[in-house]
Amino acid sequence: MQKLSCGHEKNPFGAPLCAHLRTCREPWLKYVKWFIGSGVVCVACAEEREKGISTEAAFVCEECFQYATTGVGDPVRTGGRPEIRALSEPFDDVVCETPIPNDCKKIIDIAPIKHDSRSTWLLLVEDGGRWRFDAQNEASELVARAKVPSEVAGDWFAGHTLTTRLHASQDGDFAAVLNDYGRHGQVIDLRSGKTTLRLDGGDYHPETVPFSFTFAIWQGQSVVIHRTAWNRLDISDASTGGLLSDRDPTSYRSGEQRRQHYLDYFHGALYLSPDGAHILDDGWYGIRWAYRSFGVWTVGSRNTFGNPRMARQREKYALEATIGTMESHGWTKEQSPSVESEMTILRWSMVHVFLILRRPVPLALSGVLTGRGHVKFAGPAGKFFSDSKYLYSTGKDGLSRWDPKAGVRAGHIENFFPSRHHAGAGELIQLSDSALLRWGTTEKHS
Repeated sequence: MQKLSCGHEKNPFGAPLCAHLRTCREPWLKYVKWFIGSGVVCVACAEEREKGISTEAAFVCEECFQYATTGVGDPVRTGGRPEIRALSEPFDDVVCETPIPNDCKKIIDIAPIKHDSRSTWLLLVEDGGRWRFDAQNEASELVARAKVPSEVAGDWFAGHTLTTRLHASQDGDFAAVLNDYGRHGQVIDLRSGKTTLRLDGGDYHPETVPFSFTFAIWQGQSVVIHRTAWNRLDISDASTGGLLSDRDPTSYRSGEQRRQHYLDYFHGALYLSPDGAHILDDGWYGIRWAYRSFGVWTVGSRNTFGNPRMARQREKYALEATIGTMESHGWTKEQSPSVESEMTILRWSMVHVFLILRRPVPLALSGVLTGRGHVKFAGPAGKFFSDSKYLYSTGKDGLSRWDPKAGVRAGHIENFFPSRHHAGAGELIQLSDSALLRWGTTEKHS
């Protein structure tokens, strides 16, 4: 504890405030959020700073910070310029090139077999073949062959195009091939080569979202969590295709009473946390043809997904905490979140990255609404990955490694643009026409 500028002997909270905000007692004092480390200042102080005149800002306690920024303050803009701070420390920037076998040419997509500590991948090639590829000894094996039913791409929406994607189960026993921004897919048992489940995400504007799908482990068995309608998720047994989340329909007709578990929300891409306990749903709500629609990230527990009784009560069983929204016209697929780290969710907005503690889940919600539990810094952009220590981003000039606690860049590799992370092997990879470009991170999660 220390005596703060507000006069209270408490822990400092949030960003430092200018004297005008600290002493204001009547609404509404317009203020500016400064980009890097210089706090929150009123418009008059911001204008002084923009002229090169130094203005003082000091920390206050949480209660005084909330009063100043929400009780009497009115945010109007951001100020200053984003500063990307760099840390000088040893950094291995050597990228290894592993040739792809000739039989596996024309790769459509690639997915890591996460529970393998070796650099083992599942490859989907143009003719429908699924190959298991061990990048460490360059060994490949054809494990299945099948194609997703063809479908006509829907209307253009926010630059989305119909894209075939490959998913692999954590243990490598199952694979799924599906169409992002489409409705069809299939799950295959790689041990037998048989299709166990045909996926159908519904015909209501699937072009607005990636196909909602993830493998998970529930009660010791591999399951798939997948969209069966624009506003409905279900769980199926990966080995048999049997439905595990049977409940009443979510739809209703004109004149009928609205279902209790009806959800006016488009389920989007699903991301499973490394411990398998939580799922992040990158969806959206709003009217498609309206001027404004909003992206929404929600966090659900694996246990509530697997509880049929709770699922029947409300379709919102999986949406335990809404952790953020973003207007869709400023949100592109390259800015989707990554939940590689067990403790964090990454939220990209303008030039900031917010790292929000995910345990317990209510802290994630309060972190977004009050500023608690997050770190803000400029620089990361593009596709995100993370391990237990660093954040990685692929920008226009290559891969950057960031220390999220210090808010600094701790390494950079020019012209390396990885698209996949193998947490078990501790590798990021970029797929070229003839090779895998592999770079080892500092952390492994077996």
